Amino acid sequence: MAGYSGTPLPRKIGVRDDHLVLLDGLPPDVDLGDLGGATVVRRLPRRPLDVTLTFHTRLATLERRLPVLVERTTPAGMIWVCWPKKTARAAVTAALGVECDLDENLVRALALETGVVDVKVAAIDEHWSGLKLVRRLVDR
Repeated sequence: MAGYSGTPLPRKIGVRDDHLVLLDGLPPDVDLGDLGGATVVRRLPRRPLDVTLTFHTRLATLERRLPVLVERTTPAGMIWVCWPKKTARAAVTAALGVECDLDENLVRALALETGVVDVKVAAIDEHWSGLKLVRRLVDR
């Protein structure tokens, strides 16, 4: 259970039993809890995705990855872009061996450039935040 609300993370991020969920770059120390009956994959499948959680520390890698994920997501699907919280950057840098240059504003700006909008922010765990991205209603 992440964050402060007491809501189980899978419910908070909108994972349902019938969803195809991509865990893209999931760090080994992140525990998402029980994703129920959802089909979970760690590589891009052939069929469209319902939910993606993509973990990034660098803007350059997100700039390359986000357009691919948008293209491979169902029209009503969602992409959670996750980045280290400012208070956890040193711990994440030490654990992953990479510096972090991402924050919520950079993710939001890139999302808009890519044709998706943010609708929610959530704590994924004590080290990671996530921004939920979806297609605009007129684009579904």
